[in-house]
Amino acid sequence: MAEDVAVPTGDAKPGGSSSRAGRNLPLAIGVGLAMGAVILLALLTVRQTWIIIVAVSAAIGIWEVFGALNRAAGIRLSRVPVLVGGQAMIWLSWPFGPEGILGALVVTVLGCFVWRMRLGAAGFVRDVGASMLVLVWIPMCMAFGAMLVVPADGTARVLTFLIIVICSDTGGYAAGVLFGKHPMAPKVSPKKSWEGLGGSMVLGATGASLCVAFLLGGAWWYGLILGPVLVVTAVIGDLVESLVKRDLGIKDMGHTIPGHGGLMERLDSLVTSAPVAWLLLFVFLPYAT
Repeated sequence: MAEDVAVPTGDAKPGGSSSRAGRNLPLAIGVGLAMGAVILLALLTVRQTWIIIVAVSAAIGIWEVFGALNRAAGIRLSRVPVLVGGQAMIWLSWPFGPEGILGALVVTVLGCFVWRMRLGAAGFVRDVGASMLVLVWIPMCMAFGAMLVVPADGTARVLTFLIIVICSDTGGYAAGVLFGKHPMAPKVSPKKSWEGLGGSMVLGATGASLCVAFLLGGAWWYGLILGPVLVVTAVIGDLVESLVKRDLGIKDMGHTIPGHGGLMERLDSLVTSAPVAWLLLFVFLPYAT
């Protein structure tokens, strides 16, 4: 999720290629559009391909975070159990729903305990705790995002979820650049502003209302609930990743995507929004079976 900007920093590189958030904005936009085109093509052809995209993204995200934790803090993580168990949660969510996610989670937790035991007691709590954090934060949350595509109207549900988070990101960035003056969380992400949050709320609610009405055939006013809720979860996800990076003393989790840093820079707001999107869409909106 792009950072809001409270005040102009004046540190743009010659030629205007860097954004005020410290990114190569044209490159970031180009890569983002390319990623969006791939996802859209998958959803409009064989919608279940979305599960493959989620599974691959989760594996890359886990690898990036594990690498950052190991390099910056020397944490010894249960890589194999979390990678394998994370995939199990995502793929078992397709036929078995939340029960499949829970079953895979329990087995993976036990696997992490056993995997770490071989290294002895020193740092056991720290290492296992970090593994549990990554396990719940990335693959478990993303498994709910995978479940969005399962019903017959799954394409519309996934698009609604993505559009709302993108609107939140875009609205926050634009309002932050144009109007941002009051930092929202200066100790976590100094460039985020309350004005940016307001922009996220406005564009997020608008996008949600349009999606609910025209993609899902629901009452437009439900978007006024769905949109702001997902904006909040998206902002929480962005702040969580910022806190992890600040704690580790790093700028990016990785360098997977040109112009974006690591893939987690794109997944942070989506990951925390996926379970809530699944819950609100499946509980409160009827869906085709």
